[in-house]
Amino acid sequence: MDPFDAGAGGILRQPRAVWATAGASVVAFMGIGLVDPILPSIAQGLRATPSQVSLLFTSYFLITAVAMLLTGFISSRIGGRRTLLLGLAFVVVFAGLAGTSGSVGQLVGFRAGWGLGNALFVSTALAVIVGAAAGGSAAAILLYESALGLGMACGPLLGALLGNASWRYPFFGTASLMAIGFLCITAFLKEQPKPARKTSILDPIKALGHGGLASAAVSAFFYNYTFFTVLAFTPFVLNMTPYRSGAVFFAWGLLLAVFSVIVAPRMQKRFGSLKVLGGSLVLLAVDVLVLGYGDHTTAVVCTILSGAFIGVNNTVYTELALGVSDAPRPVASAGYNFVRWFAAAAAPYFAPKIEEWTDIHIPFVVAAVTAVLGAVVVLVRRKALTNEAEELEPRHATEDGVGVFAN
Repeated sequence: MDPFDAGAGGILRQPRAVWATAGASVVAFMGIGLVDPILPSIAQGLRATPSQVSLLFTSYFLITAVAMLLTGFISSRIGGRRTLLLGLAFVVVFAGLAGTSGSVGQLVGFRAGWGLGNALFVSTALAVIVGAAAGGSAAAILLYESALGLGMACGPLLGALLGNASWRYPFFGTASLMAIGFLCITAFLKEQPKPARKTSILDPIKALGHGGLASAAVSAFFYNYTFFTVLAFTPFVLNMTPYRSGAVFFAWGLLLAVFSVIVAPRMQKRFGSLKVLGGSLVLLAVDVLVLGYGDHTTAVVCTILSGAFIGVNNTVYTELALGVSDAPRPVASAGYNFVRWFAAAAAPYFAPKIEEWTDIHIPFVVAAVTAVLGAVVVLVRRKALTNEAEELEPRHATEDGVGVFAN
């Protein structure tokens, strides 16, 4: 069945509860790249250094990583709807508070609370969408991944449009949009059935005892360092106005969405998951190396182009993490995300520090090396990264699974 077939109960014919959750998901994913175009403005407004402002990403993803051990524990006890609403409430409160910050320390702290809320929300959203969707899991997952791509693309654009007037406005805008999402989910989404078995906090850690899942997590850790060097450090290198920076990262996000949802599955089908992932990681390494040593125009082009490789990698890593282990998919994904999000927290902190210690080129050299290390792990551990000794076929999370940035 074609998930786009409206007559078959596909992606265009969904209950209001699904659209409410998907709409809130778009805003949740917008929060990841929202601050990109306004990082220089925040630094100027709060008289902070690039390394201090980059802690906005570090605090956000450090809390997100730790929260991955808690989300399954919480949702299996209070239910998906209440977990979504709890996450949204955290985002509304802390995004609003972020807009009132008088120092970079306050802003970093409020972003940490925002990260906890976002982790609770995105870790539960796909399972809720699949449970409430019409037309089967294929349509639901496509809708969720489309929301992810749209959010990643529109986050920098919203940040630029509102941030051109004041760096505070994007935070207030996000809080307002998430408040609307809270009201919509309250009105339209009924409580979903709780899992038969409650999840322990330690279950994701135990799942990492599987060699294939551990290999995927370690490779993704190196890859995410590269990913978030591009996302958090490049705005300072480009040094553009919020509008221009927002346009660059909007184009970056569009490529990420197209290659994640459309291109990656076709490449997997033709070449196999591991070959696609290894090749994409090597190409990403070349791209960030050229970005670091090229002129301004080259840096802009390479920044946008990196979205294509990142989109492919995100999809394939998710397939590996959810398919290689025999653990329940939410548990396997929680363990995998627990490891990889630590790199998302580390890169925004270390990239500006490395520039301070050396020069502006070296952070991109380090990012290129980590991408290659991710590919090396895939090559060395290729047998562990296959399921039943066969190359993983392209497939997506099912009813108990989650998406690229979810738990």
